[in-house]
Amino acid sequence: MAVEKVPMLAEGHAKLEAELKALKEERPRIVDAIEEARAHGDLSENAEYHAAKERQGQVEATIADIEDKLSRAQVIDPTALSGDKAVFGATLTLLDEDDKPVKYQLVGQAEADAKVGKISYNSPIGRAFIGRSIGDEIEVTVPAGDKYYLLEKIEFI
Repeated sequence: MAVEKVPMLAEGHAKLEAELKALKEERPRIVDAIEEARAHGDLSENAEYHAAKERQGQVEATIADIEDKLSRAQVIDPTALSGDKAVFGATLTLLDEDDKPVKYQLVGQAEADAKVGKISYNSPIGRAFIGRSIGDEIEVTVPAGDKYYLLEKIEFI
């Protein structure tokens, strides 16, 4: 079975590495909290102990998840791409129903932040535009209802 690559920009890769480092630095503090709570006696009614153990489980699961993503990461430099199709890393200029331009860059889930125009290639809008060309009209169903867009421009910046 082929390992599924996780596309991301260098910025998203660096963000994941920083998060991983922070979580690994938290590990000894959690162990200390568990030890301290254990010293308080009866573990069955020890809220601090249970909270620390739960946090330890969350941290370990998140570390495993991030390490998995990093091991499968395919870092993509959008400036090295070209073409006339919307692909991961491309910056798209769309016209909405009111001919108002909207700009989105198709990025990985780790980098997605709609407030700054970065949407996941797995989001409804991202999926609708992957593989499309300039001039294509696309209807996208989003939580707010159906939206119509015209793909006006594709840039690799």
